[in-house]
Amino acid sequence: MPGTRIEQGERVTLRTVEREDSEFLQRAHANPEIRYPLGTITHMNDSEMDDYFEEFIEDEHNVGFVVCLDDAGPDHPEEDESEPIGVVTVRRVDWDRPSLAYWLVPDHHQKGYGKEAVSLVVEYVFRTFDVHSLGAHAFDFNAASRGLLESLGFVEEGRARENRFIDGEYRDSFQYGLLRREWREQ
Repeated sequence: MPGTRIEQGERVTLRTVEREDSEFLQRAHANPEIRYPLGTITHMNDSEMDDYFEEFIEDEHNVGFVVCLDDAGPDHPEEDESEPIGVVTVRRVDWDRPSLAYWLVPDHHQKGYGKEAVSLVVEYVFRTFDVHSLGAHAFDFNAASRGLLESLGFVEEGRARENRFIDGEYRDSFQYGLLRREWREQ
């Protein structure tokens, strides 16, 4: 299950994504309540999905964390000590504007875990990497995600009309950005 603790919040722990997390990631990406808000296409078989996650984990330009509820120490927790509830990723941390993405399993929505986890990752990225800003997007039907981004100081910067075909229809996405200085000023 989840790897070494990287950040600890009041209620959530961010742990490294490990190969053993593949099953958790696959189940989540197959869940329509997670897949559709992310705009994920899931026509991959298990082997292709394993390869996809393996490539993400091994790519040094990506940072990914499993969001956990746990009481374990900084080392690898025992399976019964940690409950993975989501993932926060930042792609291309070597770019001036890396891309932030996140999701939680539906049983843990609307409890503040997402805001805490994303806030920890934003702080981690600005503290660890020389990036000027972070970008993120949310689809028009995902008011919760848009609200989370705005509550953390992300500013809506644009709208891509009908740019993704999701669950039978074309949907708009909103692009958000957060400058390092804006984060520091909060």
